[in-house]
Amino acid sequence: MPDASNKHRTATRLAHTGRNPNVHDGFVNTPVYRGSTIIHPDMETLESGNMPVTYGRRGSPLVQGLEASIAELEGGARTVMMPSGLAAISNILLACVETGDHILVTDSAYKPTRILCDGLLKRLGVETEYYDPLVGENIASLIRDNTRLVFAESPGSQTFEIQDLPAISAAAHARDVLVIVDNTWASPLYFKPFDHGADISIQAATKYIVGHSDAMLGSVTINAAHADRITAELHKLGNCAGTEEVYLGQRGMRTIDVRLERHWKNGLEVASWLEKRDDVVRVLHPALPSHPQHDLWKRDFLGASGLFSVLLPEVPKPAIAAMLDHMSLFGMGYSWGGFESLAVPFNPSSYRTATPWTHPGVCLRLHIGLEDPVDLIADLDAGFERMKAAA
Repeated sequence: MPDASNKHRTATRLAHTGRNPNVHDGFVNTPVYRGSTIIHPDMETLESGNMPVTYGRRGSPLVQGLEASIAELEGGARTVMMPSGLAAISNILLACVETGDHILVTDSAYKPTRILCDGLLKRLGVETEYYDPLVGENIASLIRDNTRLVFAESPGSQTFEIQDLPAISAAAHARDVLVIVDNTWASPLYFKPFDHGADISIQAATKYIVGHSDAMLGSVTINAAHADRITAELHKLGNCAGTEEVYLGQRGMRTIDVRLERHWKNGLEVASWLEKRDDVVRVLHPALPSHPQHDLWKRDFLGASGLFSVLLPEVPKPAIAAMLDHMSLFGMGYSWGGFESLAVPFNPSSYRTATPWTHPGVCLRLHIGLEDPVDLIADLDAGFERMKAAA
């Protein structure tokens, strides 16, 4: 087994963690295991369940390798792979709550998280209260006797508030409340959730872990105090990630270090250019000194990704369409984290409740891919000219 222990730096560990050529005839990559039934050698083993894998839904050497890699990099005790990021969110919430519970969810959460809370969880008798993402230690005033968990997302996936997770975690743990954080934006490389007080970290591994826009995948990582209990609950829900998707996730882990560094560099270069334009109201990028929580980002994060938002003035919808419809490099599509650049308009005013969204103009969320930033800037510049001409 290649030595991928903590004595090595991250880039080295990424190249070696979660694989063992010695048990796969020397093949560098763990092969795809396709199967449901696991044959047990005797009845005693069958009844005891004393095998690394007892059924296909519980994984394979490939799945276990990716789970071990993510757990190691995030600093958790155990990871369970899921078929998508939303599956990771829904399964961990269902595994942790019961009828009569109260949960606190950041007002900046991924919209499908809110849909789940306001729909299914409400029907099951779980009350969701949305909190200001900048609440910090004052979240203590929102915690009730029946509060079960705090669900954080830092930064918010559209409006990019950085949360003071250590302060939130300290207040929550003082009342025996779990802290879950969506760590998709920073990935396991650039934010270590368990070092900052989280009990559980979820990711849409579809994004930077897969990294090539060709697979859906999610992960739930749990600390040692809760790993056995919550893993058992997750397994009861019956979700499992597909074998091909897990293979693509493991492949993506080998290159995430060099990809994230390029996304960070390219994103910051484009964001800095946008910030200087007269036709841009504001750029929401945590790594820019102008970001309101830039100091928190510097304190807690190890880097940035390629995702950020841009606030534009009020312009007619046809003008935005003129800008976006004819981009040559930026595509319009949901998700992000792949090698390609994306641009989508959004308006969070209809689903912000604790902190109303008041910007009257257009909001664009950009994902800056691996293209040359000079070309991306030229594409955006031409788009702004089309917007002006159509306004």
